[in-house]
Amino acid sequence: MTTHNINVADFLLEGKESNRIALVLLNGDRSYGELRVGAAAVANYLRKTGANKGDRVLLVSDNSFCWVATYLGILHAGLVCVPVPASISTEDMDYILETTELRIAFLQGTFANKRRKQFAGIQVVADQLVPDFHQPLTTFADLLSQGADFEEGTGKAGGDDLAAIMFTSGSTGTPRGVMVSHDNIVANTESIIEFLRLTESDKIMTVLPFHYCLGTSLLHTHLRVGGTLVIDSRFMYPEKVLQRMQDSECTGFAGVPSHYQLLLRTSSLKKKRFPKLRYVQQAGGHLAPPFIQELREALPETQVFVMYGQTEATARLAYLPPEFLDTKPGSIGKAIPGVTLRVVDEFDREVAAGEVGEIVAEGGNVTLGYWNAPEDTARIFRNGKLYTGDLATVDSDGFLFIVDRAKDFLKCGGKRVSCKQLEEGLLQFDELVEVAVVGIADEVLGEAVKAFIVPRDRREMNNGLTERVRLFCKERLPHDLVPKEIVVLAALPKNSAGKVLKQDLKRTLTIDHLPEVGRPEVPIST
Repeated sequence: MTTHNINVADFLLEGKESNRIALVLLNGDRSYGELRVGAAAVANYLRKTGANKGDRVLLVSDNSFCWVATYLGILHAGLVCVPVPASISTEDMDYILETTELRIAFLQGTFANKRRKQFAGIQVVADQLVPDFHQPLTTFADLLSQGADFEEGTGKAGGDDLAAIMFTSGSTGTPRGVMVSHDNIVANTESIIEFLRLTESDKIMTVLPFHYCLGTSLLHTHLRVGGTLVIDSRFMYPEKVLQRMQDSECTGFAGVPSHYQLLLRTSSLKKKRFPKLRYVQQAGGHLAPPFIQELREALPETQVFVMYGQTEATARLAYLPPEFLDTKPGSIGKAIPGVTLRVVDEFDREVAAGEVGEIVAEGGNVTLGYWNAPEDTARIFRNGKLYTGDLATVDSDGFLFIVDRAKDFLKCGGKRVSCKQLEEGLLQFDELVEVAVVGIADEVLGEAVKAFIVPRDRREMNNGLTERVRLFCKERLPHDLVPKEIVVLAALPKNSAGKVLKQDLKRTLTIDHLPEVGRPEVPIST
């Protein structure tokens, strides 16, 4: 691994014109100069508290100037940022507080007010005053009022030093912290900039939360080139986001599959024109080929980049250049610059073209492992390589095709079946906007298919939709794979990054136990 030995905050902010706009927010614009002052104020505060290099600092906030300045300030001071969503459960927050031994937390005021008992004994900085907080409270405005100068090259950490712990939910549901170094961020940022050809003229519509690694990578890449992030967290109102994209003359957009599915089948995207939109990025899961085709038809003058990555690889691992969308449909492409990808069998031997194996990644973006989880680290990170757990094939031209997550398969009648492929098949039915497939016990098959579906038009929920879907499946699928149960929902449960929480669909059929984020309405029919 190449060691850059540079602090990420320095890497992102060095050489930027102070008056250049970095963030376009609903409540006003923020310049690179203001970001430098904000980051310096946070770093100075942390140093005055006596925090030592490597100490963990919690960050809970929506995308905002406060989030970005705090994140950069934590890294500049040589500390480790632990960003989590405000929707985090009380149990998961307790686990993270305990395992990371947090002493300092930067919190959104509403979150601090709601969870005040959880933060007894922890030094809290909030983005606004919290009335009757049980302990002395510093506000972000207090830090800014003290003034500060951002001095490049003074960051106490860099290279292989830990920069952030990005928590994800493991297969058991217990949060698992991915340890990301300064070098990891620098390497992945440079790779993404290279293949997307980003410059200071790029302006991206940002709907992904910064606590999510894909969202953080948007922040890293655009700050590095001196570009602009247009921040809008109102994706529940897609028309507002689309209008803002037009008004702001955005050159880029990034989203996970659910973003594109909703835009393509429930919004006016296909009727609008975006003359400045140079490219869109799709990552965070597999977007079925029918949606890719619809996206290209909706945005004929815009480049569509299909990407693949994992938090364990900082953000991105592979991409499919737009010119191969026709000849390599369904492919995630090849490795990004600086990364090597192999598809191997159980003996770590590369598989032949067309054979299924596990994707193994190697490069400067492969992270340091899992926080306080040596056994998981030893299993997933071996000899400097990341064993992704994703199953794929590779064709004779070296293009990769994801088959599925190693654990997202069903065994119906003794046959191993990919949930992803079943979901893609169901999404060919154009009345649907989202689908999630899980397995349920079956006396004959051992495991049968259960499909959760979301209609394009809610008025069709009680109008024979399940019967039409079942007929569609019977005409196209083997008898064993026709869903035994079909549940119609207003929306699939999702986390704050828009990714489907399939474990919640598997865990319970009681909608009252589904998470608040992306929580669907009560099932209409089964």
